[in-house]
Amino acid sequence: MKDPMPTDIFKIGQVLNNTYEIIGILGRGGTGEVYLARNQINEREIAIKALNARFSQNDDYVSLMKREDQMRAILHDAVVRYIECSRSDQGHVFLVMDFIDGPSVNDVMRDRKLNDRELLVISHRVLEGLVPTHANGIVHRDLSPDNIILRGGDPERATIIDFGIAKDTTAGAMTIVGNDFAGKYEYAAPEQLEGHSDRRTDLYALGASLLAAYRRDIPFLGTTPGEIVRRKAEPLDLSGLQGPLRELIEWLTDPDPNRRPQSAEEALERLGGMLKPLEDRKDGKSGKRRSRRERKKRRSAVVPLLLGGLLLAGGLGAWLSGALDQLFEPPLPIADPYELRAAKSETGDFTFSAHAPDKEKATGLRAAMAEVMGRLPREEAITLAQGMPFETWPTKAGELVAIAAGLERWDVKLDNTKADVSGLATSRADKQRLIQELSSWSTTAGISVTPDIIAGPERLGVDKVQQALDRLSTCGRLEQRNAPAQSYAIYDAISISGDLAAAGDVDAIKAMLEPQIGDRTLRFETTILNEDLCAIRAVLPQAPSQSVSISLSHGKTGKSALTGVFRTGENPVVDILLPGNLNQGSLWVLVVDNTGKVFHVLPNINRTQHAVEGLGVLENGVRRVRVLWSLDEFLADQKRLAMQVTDSDYGKSEVIAILSREPLFDMRRPRDESVRSVAEALGAAVKSGETEIIGMASRILDARP
Repeated sequence: MKDPMPTDIFKIGQVLNNTYEIIGILGRGGTGEVYLARNQINEREIAIKALNARFSQNDDYVSLMKREDQMRAILHDAVVRYIECSRSDQGHVFLVMDFIDGPSVNDVMRDRKLNDRELLVISHRVLEGLVPTHANGIVHRDLSPDNIILRGGDPERATIIDFGIAKDTTAGAMTIVGNDFAGKYEYAAPEQLEGHSDRRTDLYALGASLLAAYRRDIPFLGTTPGEIVRRKAEPLDLSGLQGPLRELIEWLTDPDPNRRPQSAEEALERLGGMLKPLEDRKDGKSGKRRSRRERKKRRSAVVPLLLGGLLLAGGLGAWLSGALDQLFEPPLPIADPYELRAAKSETGDFTFSAHAPDKEKATGLRAAMAEVMGRLPREEAITLAQGMPFETWPTKAGELVAIAAGLERWDVKLDNTKADVSGLATSRADKQRLIQELSSWSTTAGISVTPDIIAGPERLGVDKVQQALDRLSTCGRLEQRNAPAQSYAIYDAISISGDLAAAGDVDAIKAMLEPQIGDRTLRFETTILNEDLCAIRAVLPQAPSQSVSISLSHGKTGKSALTGVFRTGENPVVDILLPGNLNQGSLWVLVVDNTGKVFHVLPNINRTQHAVEGLGVLENGVRRVRVLWSLDEFLADQKRLAMQVTDSDYGKSEVIAILSREPLFDMRRPRDESVRSVAEALGAAVKSGETEIIGMASRILDARP
């Protein structure tokens, strides 16, 4: 930890995003600083990398931070976990990540020489971290001893950090710093100097880092660009190295990328074979495994001694036979992978099987499963076997199942230190909570987890969605288009159509529905009207539209206006269409203007006729009643009503035609009145039930520049 300075970006005790409290400063650089902080919610220590003010305004440097933030998808204990990328109130861009407490390989190699086994273990761990990194299309490009941290100083917990110049190799991805060279020359692969990098580039950098750690010195490549390029084209100097470490580094750092391992998985497979002989040679006096020859020697020494003691007792041949059977009981089989399988089905049935190293740990694992299953699983569900990845593996396996049990149905597959957890969460919020819990648990458990969780409910009733839409509608009924017969399945799209009073209504509906629909999408095919139109719609009766329809056309050309859109200077013509055999009833036509007024266009002060039999003309079995006329027709008879779009008319108006048994209103209504007045009168008429509504239709007139 460094002493704070007045020029530091953040101050001790400062809280970022109402969550991260600055504890101290870990380091300073040319572009920014790194801090130790505490998450005030979960009390975990985290690291924060912050850009200086001038770099926080530089798109290239911000893009580098975004590249690191994309690593959040990778959940592996050998890769630093990224949490979020944000900006402070003062404009500083900062990145939040796990705090890896321990020295870097660079720090350790300054203090002491790392032995061959430690370097092989570190390389195994780094390769494990590169597998998911490369699988996600990310190449580190700057792997070096100072970017490999040993958690708690333990080589078996080596962790890769600092993906600041990582390259996305997925198809079509953009590279933050282009294809130019990025990284440190000392550890870069030859092809990297020419701007080419792929997963094999990281493997070369790992080999060069191992060599530097072994020699406790940074490789010397010369002082000129030409000398650097020439030396990079030659194999590294491996004099003094022997055995598996030399073999590994020689393979990883071959100047020809085609002769290197083609993937981290390939290197891991070969490295596993190299590590086994070293494991067999561990010192038995410290409680670690002895070699096969030493174990055989100790066992042969026990046999004569036991035989001698037993023969002194005499006449115990049968007992001797049984004792020898016990002594030489076959060793437990080796399980690879060392696994656990546990699941809860849709019907609530449980399945469970697992490995354990002895009866004591098997009992503990069964007890952990009983907490989840509500009953103790059978003893046969656990197979005793060697090969357990680490001492607390059964405990961690039980913890993983307990987390998954928060799902409605779930499936856990754990192989060695890699787990897949799938299942159904009750909601989106529950899904995010479970994924976050698995991520947090993974960082401390030594097990990488790949979650595949969907958000429910598994079946979402169409009726339930409609009930919610009826509560949320602001301008008449909202409908579900192409809805299934009964319920939506996971990942279905819910298409909503209808009219809304304001643009913000869509966001309000999303906010109310999205927590309830799980992993389904909302699609809106809605029209935004205005409060005046919606106020009238709110009191309109539910009536069939088959007996009434509205036709819009252009006064100058007579052509139909299917969209209802009219531009400046154009003359909308409106006809009400009724069945030709309909000879009874009363027709009332309103125009709800965008100025807050309602115009009664039929009947009106000049034309009081509203009885159907006296209206319009019959054409091919249809009664056509014109209520808004062309300009020429208006000039011929100025008692007719006509309109022409001007800049004061822009907006949406609505023509509403209501057909009833008896007159909808009395004839004393004015030519125009307020929306509120008409809404009250219309609501009262519909509510009284004295006037039976036969049919109703409406069309939007959209006046635009």
